[in-house]
Amino acid sequence: MISRNMKNVLVVSTGFLSLFTAYGGLQSLQSSLNAEQGMGVASLSLIYASIIISSMFLPPIMIKNLGCKWTIVLSMACYVSYSFGNLYPGWYTLIPTSIILGLGGSPLWSAKCTYLSIAGNMQGAKDGEKGSDVINLYFGIFFFIFQSSAVWGNLMSSLIFGQDHNIANITEEQLKTCGAADCSGFNVSSSSNSRPALSLVQTLVGCYIGVGVLAMVIIAVFLDNVDGERASQFRGNREPFCHTFLATFRLLKDRRLVILIPLTMYSGFEQSFLSGEYTKNYVTCALGIHFVGFVMMCFGATNSICSFLFGRLAKYTGRAPLVFLAALTNFACIIALLYWRPHPDEKIIFFVFPALWGLADAIWQTQTNAIYGILFAHDKEAAFANYRMWESLGFVIAFAYSSFLCLEHKLFILLSVLLLTCITYPIVEYGEYKNPTPPVEELAYTEHSDKQTNRQTDQGKMVAETKM
Repeated sequence: MISRNMKNVLVVSTGFLSLFTAYGGLQSLQSSLNAEQGMGVASLSLIYASIIISSMFLPPIMIKNLGCKWTIVLSMACYVSYSFGNLYPGWYTLIPTSIILGLGGSPLWSAKCTYLSIAGNMQGAKDGEKGSDVINLYFGIFFFIFQSSAVWGNLMSSLIFGQDHNIANITEEQLKTCGAADCSGFNVSSSSNSRPALSLVQTLVGCYIGVGVLAMVIIAVFLDNVDGERASQFRGNREPFCHTFLATFRLLKDRRLVILIPLTMYSGFEQSFLSGEYTKNYVTCALGIHFVGFVMMCFGATNSICSFLFGRLAKYTGRAPLVFLAALTNFACIIALLYWRPHPDEKIIFFVFPALWGLADAIWQTQTNAIYGILFAHDKEAAFANYRMWESLGFVIAFAYSSFLCLEHKLFILLSVLLLTCITYPIVEYGEYKNPTPPVEELAYTEHSDKQTNRQTDQGKMVAETKM
């Protein structure tokens, strides 16, 4: 029988799976589906710009006042609003809903990471294991389930858009602009990017809205409120607003967090490249938009399986060897993408790159989340807010120059950030090796049970005294 903490991890993972089946599918399609005037990429850039702003103050305030559970539910509602904006995509619908999603993005992920860290430390204390090992396991399980959302969301888009009978033929002349072959490659020919019929788009978005609402129901009904009592105490003994507001920035005094910034930003760069550049300049350009879903399914499946494997493997290898593997894999892919000229006759290669990228991303996601949870266990809310803020800055920068730079230049920028990460990350690991961070034991359940036992004992004494 699974433990209560494991049950909660599975509930959180299933909720995120449902929510990001919708958002992940929309994100993969934005650069191709709403390519007019760069509207899709602009909306993605605005989302992550809003996440940066929300990371500055919202996560500590919301989590401390509402608790992780209700912060997650409220933030999920912000994501669902973006799906509604895509029903009739335009500047007047995508821009407001992008801002709303961004404001909910940082609290959502900060609450999730905080929740898993609390659950991992509690279970570690209960089983007599290291909290860091259990946290690694929980993040691995989470990303195993969560990353499969890319499979289901993109499967939905591919099956629905596959019904379109107006799929454009791609000429050899157009293929010359695909990949990094030509600087005009970032302006994919509109003929190869023909938008599916409006009815098909609305059918897909309607399905995405449904699974987004389902995610909110799953969390609201089945997730335990492990830090509800802590939130009540915080509301009763409220700290000055300025103290909570500045919690995210105060943590920047910690040298370890500053050194982790390149690694965190690289996570945003590499994710945005695959969803924004690879899908548009390689897949849509050479195969058509109806292939985007199938290719991203390959990424999601690999990412999901590797997240589970690496979450368990980290217990035996440590983080550093896995991060080195991810860096080496991304480095090889970037060099290959600089020279590869995509062609429809080489369909298998279109799936190889997302598979390798999924392997690397699984390591970036599981190990970066885990190291934040371990190094900053005393300030989890502020730490994960910083994580989302710096990762989102990577997204914003990448999406901001998406319409202005050649693909070749984008690949060199990605490579530069990766090399900087390879220099700075080992410094943090060496410092942690020399001076390990003491674990924080989260005994919320134990404390709660002790209080209930004490209440029952007190009540028993009162009854006995009354009888006497």
